[in-house]
Amino acid sequence: MRQILVLLLFLVLVHGLIRIPLKKKKSIRKALKEKGLLSSLWSKQGLDLVQYTESCTEQAPSEPLINYMDVEYFGEISIGSPPQNFTVIFDTGSSNLWVPSVYCGSPACAEHKRFQPTLSNTYSPNGNNFSIQYGTGSLSGVIGTDNVNVQGILVKNQQFGESVSEPGSTFADAKFDGILGLAYPAIAVGGCTPVFDNMMAQNLVEMPMFSVYMSRIPNAVVGGELIFGGFDPSRYSGQLNWVPVTIQGYWQIQLENIQINGEVVFCSGGCQAIVDTGTSMITGPSSDIVQLQNIIEATAENGDYEVVCSNLNQMPVVSFTINGLAYTLTPEQYTIQDGDGYCSSGFQGLDIAPPAGPLWILGDVFIGQYYSVFDRGNNRVGLAPVVPYPPLKNGA
Repeated sequence: MRQILVLLLFLVLVHGLIRIPLKKKKSIRKALKEKGLLSSLWSKQGLDLVQYTESCTEQAPSEPLINYMDVEYFGEISIGSPPQNFTVIFDTGSSNLWVPSVYCGSPACAEHKRFQPTLSNTYSPNGNNFSIQYGTGSLSGVIGTDNVNVQGILVKNQQFGESVSEPGSTFADAKFDGILGLAYPAIAVGGCTPVFDNMMAQNLVEMPMFSVYMSRIPNAVVGGELIFGGFDPSRYSGQLNWVPVTIQGYWQIQLENIQINGEVVFCSGGCQAIVDTGTSMITGPSSDIVQLQNIIEATAENGDYEVVCSNLNQMPVVSFTINGLAYTLTPEQYTIQDGDGYCSSGFQGLDIAPPAGPLWILGDVFIGQYYSVFDRGNNRVGLAPVVPYPPLKNGA
């Protein structure tokens, strides 16, 4: 679903994405969309990190993620002493941690857990204000400092935003309380040090990296998982393909081209992309996305693009060439089932102006098929095909 660019992308995409003339019931996902919901400690050593996998993975703390309808992935953290619990999106497209404040009077805050600084004996005020502008809304508030616990990792003296104003409906029906940014410090608002940078500085992780698994299977046993300080080879097949980060702000990489059924159609001369857990869809320049929607024969309706699910076997595969390897998505993988025989396209147009853009965004539709490792020690992203976990049986 930004001046913090991909936070904006997260909100735009989670909130707000050949039909035959049938009258169909509005799906839950469609209803949500219409509401607007839908470190200097390590030197670059160029190590083959696979050799450390077993020892690191066994000790690395993991954060289980909840998959909400394939458009939101969030987990629980706590702030303060005694701890106050919140659900947050772990967002590689932004760098700030924020949660609603008890002093927030917006309707959106009333629907979520709110941080109460007077109840924490480790809290201290920062005195600075912060403000983040989104494509579909905004929030503002004050910055505080307290202990933050993420799946047993206690980060001390972490600066975070306490929102006191969340106007509009952007966050009102969201299933998460706040956002925890995992991008580079360069794009942090208010000069706050990101949570993962403090984890590294306080020697709380075995290795300067984290990894993300996202299930795309409804009712899966595991909705997703975020591992701090390592990665889990049982989550993917083959070996990780390491891709250099080109600009250390977002997790930005070089995209060599985009192919349709093996033919280069977009980015023939190369383009830039970011790997973003906070964006639900795959986005690109609007002109390219319109062409792509036409190729897959998706039709526009109420701002979304849809296809008839029974036509998936006739639709092309879409491949992203990254560091010499093709990352292919089948029609079943780049669409999302809406119900009543219709599927939403997993592609959406988003024009990002220079100097940051133009950019393609590889969001959850992509990450759900490719296990992603974010390596701050070597400033690179590792990608490999996921090994999906089995769905629950008999609703158990």
